[in-house]
Amino acid sequence: MPSTPKRAAFLLRDTVGWALLKAVNTITRNPARAIGLNDRGGLCPGLRADLIRVRLSSDMPIVRSAWHKGERAF
Repeated sequence: MPSTPKRAAFLLRDTVGWALLKAVNTITRNPARAIGLNDRGGLCPGLRADLIRVRLSSDMPIVRSAWHKGERAF
């Protein structure tokens, strides 16, 4: 079991062969919809824009920057 959702996305890509976009949607959009958070979970016009930029280091995604509600936070 991956320790973080961001790691899960890369595992789905690397072990199952999914495109990274499909893997990220699986770990963001599906959980948000499951609990009724319809204003987030994907990068689409009108949705809340919370996202992170990562870089892989020894196969672990390290957060390099983050945005909250479309504004850079880190």
